[in-house]
Amino acid sequence: MGVLTADMKRVVSEQRLGFIATVCPDGTPNLSPKGTTAVWDDDHLVFAHICSPTTVANLLRNPSIEINVVDPVVRKGYRFKGTARVLTEGRPYEEIRAFYRSGPHAAHDGVYERISAVVLVRVERALPLVSPAYDGGATEEEVAGRWERYWETLRTARRRARSTGQPHG
Repeated sequence: MGVLTADMKRVVSEQRLGFIATVCPDGTPNLSPKGTTAVWDDDHLVFAHICSPTTVANLLRNPSIEINVVDPVVRKGYRFKGTARVLTEGRPYEEIRAFYRSGPHAAHDGVYERISAVVLVRVERALPLVSPAYDGGATEEEVAGRWERYWETLRTARRRARSTGQPHG
């Protein structure tokens, strides 16, 4: 049995956007979103190095990593801590590149051609992330409803701003 549960895999597969934390040479954190975050197997996550020079440089110096993936509507997700390997050649590299070439996680809009490395993360610990919105006893449906209304309000405001030529904000 691997570290990643069925629900963890579902959230990562649905969201695809992982917030990747690495450690800079001066000890400060570096946080970078990666839209190619995916489940590789029961113990590993992957993401593609498309435009991630700081993240990759940090990982080459210190392979410690944390990935947070959260569903912004239900305000729940997971925090994955582990060790990363930056791959630029070899069988695992080729297999992961093939994964991004086709299938549900295929990189689009010329992104596949821009993959210069892939990062394979061995997940050593995974913990749930749950918004304080639930602290008062709200149900998932209530929290989701609030955020769906919020996002719809933003979409409406953007459409209105575009139609009137006014900046949104």
